Amino acid sequence: QLHIVDSGGGLVQPGGSLRLSCSAPGFILDLWAIGWFRQAPGKEREAIACISSNGETIHYADSMEGRFTIFRDDTKTTVYLQIHDLKPEDTAVYYCAADEKFHAYGGSPTYCTVDHQYEYDFWGQGTQVTVSS
Repeated sequence: QLHIVDSGGGLVQPGGSLRLSCSAPGFILDLWAIGWFRQAPGKEREAIACISSNGETIHYADSMEGRFTIFRDDTKTTVYLQIHDLKPEDTAVYYCAADEKFHAYGGSPTYCTVDHQYEYDFWGQGTQVTVSS
């Protein structure tokens, strides 16, 4: 069982930036594909971006291109989601999740998806991002 910790949310003014963090204490994340998702009040959870276990593949959901950047630090222990030019409609709970296919079943290390949330096996508790003046 992988314990995912997502953090970094807070109250931000419109136009501001925020960096969210995703880690699994005690683990290096190069064995799992990592995805970022969000759920706004009254809406379904939606995908933002993902990065494959080897870090070579990155995908963004169509509606998330431009203001969101997913990346992993050199130690491979943390995956970040950088958000620029925050808007009130970005207010949501942001979740990080891990896909274990590569680690558990020898899946492709270059694979990650923003199309199938059900493929993610371990989820963080979520971090609240509120964009308001």
